[in-house]
Amino acid sequence: MLKITQVGRVIVPVRDQDEAIAFYTNTLGFSLVADVPFGEGDRWVEVAPPAGGTAIALAPPQGDYQPGRMTGIALESPDPRADHAELQANGVDVDGELMGGDGTVPLLFFFRDQDGNQLMIVEAQ
Repeated sequence: MLKITQVGRVIVPVRDQDEAIAFYTNTLGFSLVADVPFGEGDRWVEVAPPAGGTAIALAPPQGDYQPGRMTGIALESPDPRADHAELQANGVDVDGELMGGDGTVPLLFFFRDQDGNQLMIVEAQ
């Protein structure tokens, strides 16, 4: 039997790792947890939410894995409304309306990072 214990990281393709680091740390409040040489002239970069959990690896594009995609990443927050307002005030590309919050689906919204990668913020249950 496999010995998998958790999701350790997810990978998001970005055009410029330094710009991505700035967005994820300055705009989202993530911590830079890895920025090390990798392969021949590349870097392995990871950011993570301040409370820990699954990291996001910010990787250069590879083949069909290009920036500007739906990532499938859902970030939890105790207050999506406040996050939506703050991201909007900071010029982040966020959906105009929040969805859910009706008792069956948690309150959530989508936004895009500096490369158009779509992520979701969803109310922590």
